[in-house]
Amino acid sequence: MDLEDFVRDVADFPSDGIVFKDITPLLANHHALSHAVQLMAQPFEHLAVTAVLGIEARGFLFGPAIAKQLQVGFVPIRKPGKLPPATVAVDYSLEYGSDRLEMGSEAVGTSDRVLLVDDVLATGGTLQAAASLVEQSGATIVGISVLMELVALAGRKNLPDVAFTAPMKVH
Repeated sequence: MDLEDFVRDVADFPSDGIVFKDITPLLANHHALSHAVQLMAQPFEHLAVTAVLGIEARGFLFGPAIAKQLQVGFVPIRKPGKLPPATVAVDYSLEYGSDRLEMGSEAVGTSDRVLLVDDVLATGGTLQAAASLVEQSGATIVGISVLMELVALAGRKNLPDVAFTAPMKVH
């Protein structure tokens, strides 16, 4: 099954000159979604992952399903003010501004081996910020799994040197 058959290009969204990769058709198709989750989880099945951390918002779509497949729990990484205190936070820069991510301060600890999950790797800023939160917690990042890598943006160079998978690569 070619997952790219289930991704729709939307020109000039959210702004002029951007070609948005719409994964809604993939999410709506049981077989495509199941295949995507399997491909995103499989490389990490033997890495003793203890928790899957998904980044708001679309990391929430894949993270719990991957956690279920790996038989571990799911931890959300959220935008500011969405989690009850106490949290750890990191501010980070994006190509179009800045943002902040938060995670429960006791969500993972020094004995945890975590898999970071998001939908797309673009410039790597969001995943790099999430990795910083994991480092603050003392947990170990054993891998990063995304559905799609936008290769031309070279975001992987900004990520920790850990196992990485992206079933779809857009050049």
